[in-house]
Amino acid sequence: MQLLVPQLRHSRTAAIVAAFVIGAVLIALPFVVGQIGNAWVRTLAFAALYVMLALGLNVVVGFAGLLDLGYIAFYAVGAYMYALLASPHLTNNFPAFAAMFPNGLHNSIWMVIPLGAALAAFFGVVLGAPVLKLRGDYLAIVTLGFGEIIRIFLNNMNAPLNLTNGPQGITLIDPVSVGGVSFARPLDLGFVTLPSVYLYYYLFVLLAVITVIVCIRLQDSRLGRAWMAIREDDVAAKAMGINVRNVKLLAFALGATFGGVAGAMFSAFQGFISPESFTLHESILVLAMVVLGGIGHVPGVIVGAVLLAGLPEVLRHSVVPLQRQLFGEVIIDGEIIRMGLYGLALVVIMLYRPKGLWPAPEHGKKRIKDVENAPSAAIV
Repeated sequence: MQLLVPQLRHSRTAAIVAAFVIGAVLIALPFVVGQIGNAWVRTLAFAALYVMLALGLNVVVGFAGLLDLGYIAFYAVGAYMYALLASPHLTNNFPAFAAMFPNGLHNSIWMVIPLGAALAAFFGVVLGAPVLKLRGDYLAIVTLGFGEIIRIFLNNMNAPLNLTNGPQGITLIDPVSVGGVSFARPLDLGFVTLPSVYLYYYLFVLLAVITVIVCIRLQDSRLGRAWMAIREDDVAAKAMGINVRNVKLLAFALGATFGGVAGAMFSAFQGFISPESFTLHESILVLAMVVLGGIGHVPGVIVGAVLLAGLPEVLRHSVVPLQRQLFGEVIIDGEIIRMGLYGLALVVIMLYRPKGLWPAPEHGKKRIKDVENAPSAAIV
């Protein structure tokens, strides 16, 4: 907590209390929200996944200053990797796999998570290598094209080899299983029974917490400072001895890693995936979470991800009942009002908070004010 909220660095006790309170809230939250319906717990689980995605993109956009509009491609890579390794698709379509795995492919989560991270990191390097000298709009267009290439590839790789099953997607994907406990069934602890969606929620929150810790450590590390130097001026960073090429590639690879893990978890959670889940709209949504929360600021990105993941669902379940209560009937389609209010909220927030809801602190600003307010004799 001291790393997440710098104001708590001066009080270890306050940091411990804050961490305990936040942990207790996260543990109790599904039981409170679940009183309304498990659909809201499902929304919380997706919010945790979006936190992982937004923090991964924040490494590329916020820390290194590289505008990436194709980030959702790494999400897709992780999702399809898990789907192929934990479903009957390969054994049903390729006799060689059926002979090698007569009982089907059912891989452990302990193998899937590292594989998803490694494969997404590889694709991050594949994307980063050709675009090292591009900046701004040119970089955005190339990364956008990369994301669309991956989606089109997934949409058309059902012939001549049926690798992805094309637009029909992949079904019958195995749920997560930890220690022999399948997340597809409720878990009876004796004093309480945890539904399947609760188990996924706790898993995703755990992965999100690990992602937060890694990002904070990266931000304050030598590598993180190198990213920020490149973000401000890559020519000056190169003149100071920073290997700009390698540092940029690390940004793409590490950012993609979080997307790959999130994709694998999404695939297990849904039990079905198709290319329609990985469109440009999703990339824009994740980028909006980073910008809305505060570019380069881990707590701000978390706030932006939770807000943009939850706000549409709140509007979805409120606009129609509100119209019926006020007018006795639905005058305007709920989806139109939902998207209109959603867009209006984004515009208002960016007008009045252009740096985000929780922007990164301006380093050195306090020191400059102290120097300006100090007596001239003291400065001499």
